[in-house]
Amino acid sequence: MSVTYTGGCQCGAVRFRVRGELKDASICHCRMCQKAFGAYYAPLVSTRGAELVWTRGERKTFRSSNFVERGFCGDCGTPLTYEAPDGVAVAAGAFDDPSLLPPVVQYGTEAKIGFVDRLHQLPGHRTEEDAEQAPFVLELVSYQHPDHDTATWPPETDK
Repeated sequence: MSVTYTGGCQCGAVRFRVRGELKDASICHCRMCQKAFGAYYAPLVSTRGAELVWTRGERKTFRSSNFVERGFCGDCGTPLTYEAPDGVAVAAGAFDDPSLLPPVVQYGTEAKIGFVDRLHQLPGHRTEEDAEQAPFVLELVSYQHPDHDTATWPPETDK
């Protein structure tokens, strides 16, 4: 029996499905991945040996090196893929349930930023705990695509 994963960008313009076992989730610390994700590192899931299908929209790509293209949503900018000669990796956070894909290895550690190993030591707060400083968080309405496939997107709006 084959496992199926789904995901997409935050605006819903691009969606995908992966059928098959995904066992090579990683974190890449290289500087190109840091810039591509706008983050301290890039969580990626290799789709080698599985079937990746784009089910809605088309990603745009940027050639970040002589071997690699990076896929992203042209509407909202969500990073989606790392595409190299040895296969395609999908951004872990773009999956509908990224908790199913824990990383098993780190790459590009020569560019690893030292404090990422101490992030778990920082104090943590739930979103609503910031209401005194930022009261809008209590009235926040997400316009992001839900974490599941939908028949259409965006939803019909009343005019």
